Amino acid sequence: MSLFVPAALCAVVLFLIIYSGQAIVFNGLGFLSRITWNLGNLYSDPVTIKGIQVPLGANYGILVFIIGTLASSLIAILIAVPLSVGAAIFLAEAVPELERSRPRWMPPIRPALSMLVELVAVVPSVVFGLWGVAVLVPFIGKYLAPSGNGYGLLAASIVLALMITPIIATTLLDSLMQIGKENRESAFALGATHFEVVSKVMLPMVRTTLIGGIVLALGRALGETMAVLMVSGGAINILPTSVFSPVSTIASFIVSQLDSAESDPTNMAVRSLAEIALVLFLITLAVNATAKLLTSGALSVRNRK
Repeated sequence: MSLFVPAALCAVVLFLIIYSGQAIVFNGLGFLSRITWNLGNLYSDPVTIKGIQVPLGANYGILVFIIGTLASSLIAILIAVPLSVGAAIFLAEAVPELERSRPRWMPPIRPALSMLVELVAVVPSVVFGLWGVAVLVPFIGKYLAPSGNGYGLLAASIVLALMITPIIATTLLDSLMQIGKENRESAFALGATHFEVVSKVMLPMVRTTLIGGIVLALGRALGETMAVLMVSGGAINILPTSVFSPVSTIASFIVSQLDSAESDPTNMAVRSLAEIALVLFLITLAVNATAKLLTSGALSVRNRK
């Protein structure tokens, strides 16, 4: 049974490789560097290129979607990490101080706040998307975006940040709660302030867990579909020039283009979408491999004596 999960993962990857094989041959390495996605003339007779039948004028490039995916995820991480660390430290250190002065009839504060953070993590993504369309996009369009259009990279990044903040916060909070009292008390005995205890004693001890939580959240951000699709603007064949530019991510583009791709009689468009999914898997794999190196200390710098 322990082999079922890796076996299922290998089966999915093998399917993507086999199904997108013709697309990989037809698109070549330019698939990653071109910015034009064109299904071609679906009503004319297909042409044969490299021994593969494709619609006349078909051209597939995903650089726009790779940039949209990475940019939105990285901006979301930049927003979410400070919020998550602050929330975890507040729940672990500040709330106990407040509970000491609460009346006896008042229930404990930290369990309620911790449960609230965890509940945010299980909110369906479409709910975040609806909130983004109804509240966030009009706000950005009215007060921030020069063009008056709130759909774009910034809206997608903020929605992603709200979705991944509870993941990092709950992971870090659990680790902070497990730090022994003797570590904190030893630091206080040496004259450290509360801020120094948290920043120089507690956070370094949970560094590995923090990195793991960030990577877990980044994986969620890279693969998020519906919420991003609803607020990103769905840009195609144009690179973003600012945080207000419309974008498309890999996952959201696959969903938005699947219906039109199925109208391709040669099935090359659908196979190219499968190749995009394979690229997304490789990006996620690279992110997790980098995190593994960071947590194992392979990339850490040793202090010279």
